[in-house]
Amino acid sequence: MGLGGCIILIAVGAILTFATDWHMQGVNLDVVGLILMAVGIIGVATFSSIARRRRVVVPPTAVVEDDRRRDGYGGGYGA
Repeated sequence: MGLGGCIILIAVGAILTFATDWHMQGVNLDVVGLILMAVGIIGVATFSSIARRRRVVVPPTAVVEDDRRRDGYGGGYGA
């Protein structure tokens, strides 16, 4: 599940918990909303930790130029 899916879970959970006054027999929508928000928050935390691990910055290495050519010829025309 990506970051967008986690945010959708949080939004749907918040809507079920805070914005509805539906009453269903055998289902407490407030608890369902809280569970969805908790799962969404756990997903965001997991996604951000994985994304942070992928963004490891490798320090630049020094580039050393070698004047010798590998084909045995010296540098330039006729040298």
